[in-house]
Parts: sequence; structure tokens; C-alpha cells
Amino acid sequence: MKIKQISLFLENRAGQLLEITKILAANGINMKALNIAETSDYGVLRLIVDDAEKTSAVLRESGMITITSTVSAVAVPDRMGGLNELLNVIADAEISIEYMYSAFGQKDGVAYMIFKVDDIDKFEETLAAKDVNVSGVEEFGLK
Repeated sequence: MKIKQISLFLENRAGQLLEITKILAANGINMKALNIAETSDYGVLRLIVDDAEKTSAVLRESGMITITSTVSAVAVPDRMGGLNELLNVIADAEISIEYMYSAFGQKDGVAYMIFKVDDIDKFEETLAAKDVNVSGVEEFGLK
């Protein structure tokens, strides 16, 4: 299932991530997944949160620029080769992965990966046809 991801640029300086987490905590927002990609000058923080609209609003009110994009969360068997099997399905369908990262926690013997792909509809249809659990709002407790 498609879920909303919030991205924002961070300055590469001490305390920048702390400022974000303080804002989220003060507004009762729960992070479900987090990824930081960085260069020497700045970082890109990607977040999956329990309420994407509220999060975007409070971050913008704090002077931050946010970008919302659509990603998929996929259940991956938490065993040796589980991710490899999933990546084979994606490669066989010739779907390009722009990036991926893991989500917090595990449940019932599965881990969760967040995927940003070039064709999200094809991605989700391909995985559903192979009985792969494309997770969503229920599994992550999202609004």
C-alpha cells in the first residue's frame, strides 16, 4: 500500500536532528521509519510518521521546507535470503529502485523495508501477484 514519506533538508551541524525530534515529540508525532542521506554540506532526512499531514504542517510552521512523496512499505521475511528473494522479484519485473531503507522494529517474523521506485503501481502489482505483503497504514499505525 502506498504511504506518505516526508523529506527535508538538514544543515550538516550539531543538533539539527535534535531540533526535528523535539518538534515531533512536542506535537505528539511518532516516527515509524527514518533515513538520513548526507553530503559534506547537508543531509536529506526521510521520515515515515503516524500523521504525515500534521508533521508537514508543524515542520513548515517551524520554517522548514518539506517534500511529501509516495513510497511503499514491504514485509520482508526476517531470515537469511529474505531480502534477496524480494529483490529478485523486483529485478525480474525490471523495476528500478531509487532508494530503500528499513523501518523501525519487526513483527511476526518479518522486517519492513521502505521502497522508492520508478513505477510504484507496477511495483505493488508485481509484488501482490507474487503474494508479497505490501504493507501500509494498518501495519504502521499511520493516519
